[in-house]
Amino acid sequence: MMKHLAVTLALALSTPTLADTIIVQSTTSTKNSGLYDYLLPILQQDTGLRVNVVAVGTGQAIKNAMRCDGDVLLVHAKSAEEKFVAEGYGDYRHDLMYNDFVIVGPADDPAQVSGARNAIDALLRIKQADAKFASRGDDSGTHKKELALWQEAGIDPVQGSGQWYLETGSGMGATLNTGVGLNAYVLTDRATWITFANKQDATILFEGDPTLFNQYGVIPVSKDRCPSVNRDGAETFTRWLLSDTGQAAIAAYRVDGKQLFFPNAD
Repeated sequence: MMKHLAVTLALALSTPTLADTIIVQSTTSTKNSGLYDYLLPILQQDTGLRVNVVAVGTGQAIKNAMRCDGDVLLVHAKSAEEKFVAEGYGDYRHDLMYNDFVIVGPADDPAQVSGARNAIDALLRIKQADAKFASRGDDSGTHKKELALWQEAGIDPVQGSGQWYLETGSGMGATLNTGVGLNAYVLTDRATWITFANKQDATILFEGDPTLFNQYGVIPVSKDRCPSVNRDGAETFTRWLLSDTGQAAIAAYRVDGKQLFFPNAD
C-alpha cells in the first residue's frame, strides 16, 4: 500500500499541471533556428513553466490565437500584431527582438541583384530579368514583408504566378529548397538562412537595407476573449522573455558563431 502511494505521489510531482504549461503560437523562424531548443530549458529552470510551441506562418499563428488555440503569440508582422491587440485578442504587445531579411539566390546572380541600390531596386532587377522568384505565398510574416516590397516597387507579382513567380504555399525551409532547386531568388529571414542546410551554390546577394528590418513581438492572449487561456503562465513567459535574464539569453544564442536574434524589449 505504501509502495503504491509513493509511486502515485512521485507521478503527481513529476507530471506538469495545466497551470504549469502554456501553448505558444509562433512564427516558424524562431523554432527552425533552434532558438526555442536553447531558450525553453533555461526558462523552465528559472520559472518551472513548460512551453509547447506551435510553429506556423505568422498569419496562421494569429488566426490560431484568435480561435483561442494558444496562450501567447510570438510572431513578426507588427501591423497585424497591433491589430490583434486593438481588436481585443491580446492584452498588450511588446517588441522582443529583431534580425533582418536578406535576398538569396544563385551565385551567378543572373538579375545582378548584388548590385542593387536598395531592396526595391533588387526586386525590379529580378522582374526585369524575368528571373525566377520563389515566394512562401502563405500569409507568413516573411510573405507579408515580401508583398509590401513588391507593392512599393509597383509590381503585382501574382500576374507572373506559375511563370517567373513561384508560390510554394509552404514554410521557409521548403521555399528555400524550391529556390535552390530552381535557381530562384528568395526573400528569407537571416536566422533561417544561417541554419538552412541545403544551400548548395545559393548565397546572400542583397542585405543591409533598413527596409529589411525584421521585428518580433510577444503578446499574451486576452482572457476576456479566451476564458480558457492560461493567463498566469502567459504572463510568466512574456515577462521572462522581456527581463534582463531572457534578453541576455536571446543575445547569447549563436549558430556557427553567428548571433541570430538581437534583443530589444521595449
